[in-house]
Amino acid sequence: MNLLSGSIGVILCLGGNVRTAFLLMLAAAVFDFFDGLAARMLGAYSDIGKELDSLADMVSFGVLPSVMLHETMVLCGTAVWISFLPLVLAVFSALRLAKFNIDERQHDSFIGLATPAAAMICGSLAYYVSLSDNWLTALCAVPATLPVLAFVLSLLLVSEIPMFSMKFGKGKQTDRATMIIRIAFLGIVVLSAVLVLVLGENWSMTVFTSFIGYIILNVISSLL
Repeated sequence: MNLLSGSIGVILCLGGNVRTAFLLMLAAAVFDFFDGLAARMLGAYSDIGKELDSLADMVSFGVLPSVMLHETMVLCGTAVWISFLPLVLAVFSALRLAKFNIDERQHDSFIGLATPAAAMICGSLAYYVSLSDNWLTALCAVPATLPVLAFVLSLLLVSEIPMFSMKFGKGKQTDRATMIIRIAFLGIVVLSAVLVLVLGENWSMTVFTSFIGYIILNVISSLL
């Protein structure tokens, strides 16, 4: 279902339907989360399951967000050759997922940005830009903005920055530091939702600001 959602999302996005594509990305994330949760709770692990999970993620959280950035640039009237630059995110997503599968350090947390987090930033931004005409839309219309975003996210995907996960169900006791940072992130999500509601912004900005906050929180935690 993750892979199917991502595949349909790519097709719709190439047809100019960025909004529905983002909703399908969210659906893919829900399927991905509960698939992993069920596997951890039931102890239903297999090598083929691990590989299939990454292959599905490559489409839904690697190819789809890259295509959404590309399509957003096209809709903003950017030159065609420049609009292909965000596809670098798909390449680094593949590298990230391949590293994750063979990295023994990433069982309960992540080293580098997880592909779904990068995808949510790109997808929510593309969704918002398709709806609104404000300073953020104008910023994304600048030819360099979205390629730079894709490049920065690409570097974070393969970085060595420790990043916490929201994985539950492995039967292990969560350490105090991880619990604190998880609570801090949930606080960021709530604050983002409240600000978006008060300011009358679209709900997609809650997703965008929450995951930007996720990155900042992890960077600060790593530095400290």
